[in-house]
Parts: sequence; structure tokens; C-alpha cells
Amino acid sequence: MEDVPVALRVNFALRELLSLAHDVQAALARRLGLGATDVQALQHLAFGTPMGTVDLAHALKIRSASATVLVDRLEAAGHVRRGPHPSDGRRITLVLSEAARDEVRVALAPLVDAVTRLTDGLAPEHAEVVARFLGDTTEVLRAYAAEPPEPG
Repeated sequence: MEDVPVALRVNFALRELLSLAHDVQAALARRLGLGATDVQALQHLAFGTPMGTVDLAHALKIRSASATVLVDRLEAAGHVRRGPHPSDGRRITLVLSEAARDEVRVALAPLVDAVTRLTDGLAPEHAEVVARFLGDTTEVLRAYAAEPPEPG
């Protein structure tokens, strides 16, 4: 593939990386003994702003009733608890348990360690280029995901 222009090789590599995201999420679910949607819910709760069940339903693009069943299941397993919203006393917020955070951290440790070894091996000037590229790519993906589909 050396004769392929570098920009095209980057494009191919990025597409392959993105296609593996689903496989990594499925592998994490297997390691945790959870379903894929449960893992997605944990990810939203770990990295997002405070969410209630309806907010989580919107983020997962599932019905509110399905989100309630999912949250009940995660709560029964000790992964999530319902607590007061930090600024609106009338609302309930879903809080990820420390045990769930620890389980995810342990399950992801081999992956995180392997990626850390890769990034540690980058020269600082290369790391800066990679960081900028990945940040810009993240913004492109975020914009695409938020964009409503065109009619027709």
C-alpha cells in the first residue's frame, strides 16, 4: 500500500478504525456481562452531563419505557443509582456507581495500556499533529451525528 497516497492511506485507516468502534463496544459488553445498550448507557452516564431517564432515552434513541427498564436493570445490578439533580430538586439524575466505573476501568485497561504505549512512542511534534487531526475529526463526526437527514 506504499504506492497509495498518504492522504488516502489515512482515510482508509480512519474508516477501519471507526468500523472497529462497534466491535470494541461489543467486546466491552462481553467482558462486563452486559448488553450493548447497557454499555452505551454507562458510557453516556460516565462522560456526559447529568441525565435523567428521559435524557438517557434520547441519547440512546430508545423509547422512555425501554430506558426505564434499562435503568431498573442497571440499578438492580448496582451499576447505577437514582439521585437528586444537582440544580433542579424536582428532577432525578442517574449516577454511575464507583463499582461500575471500576469494572469498566479494569475491562478497558488492556486496550488503554496498548494505546498509551503507541502514543508514548510518538515524537512530540508527531503527537501534536495526531492530536489536532483526531480533535478535528471528532468535531466532524459530532457535526455529522447531530445533522438531521436531508429530506428525500
